[in-house]
Amino acid sequence: MNLHTLLILAQSTPAGGGAPQQNVLVQMIPLVLIFVIFYFLLIRPQQKRQKDHEKLVSALKTGDRVITNAGIHGIIVNVKDRSVLIKVADNVKIEFDRAAIATVDKSSDTAVEETKA
Repeated sequence: MNLHTLLILAQSTPAGGGAPQQNVLVQMIPLVLIFVIFYFLLIRPQQKRQKDHEKLVSALKTGDRVITNAGIHGIIVNVKDRSVLIKVADNVKIEFDRAAIATVDKSSDTAVEETKA
């Protein structure tokens, strides 16, 4: 026997048939479970946050106190199609893209309404 024949015999399966093959569906169950876990832990919450942010941005109006992604606090002076003009100090207005608005400060809304009354 030469070395080539020994290698072929070493790689062949035993005569007893070996271990039985598992069903393909049984092998796919862990992958499906991992995808489901990723969906509920990562994808779904991110989609919910994105929808909430889109709703917040579409509801912006003049006079809202906002905080931008950069951390700049100000009051909306003018709302345009794709941007908003924010007053950050006396005679200082900065134009931001609507998507740059992180939050609308609700506590200031109630304070402004109480001041008007």
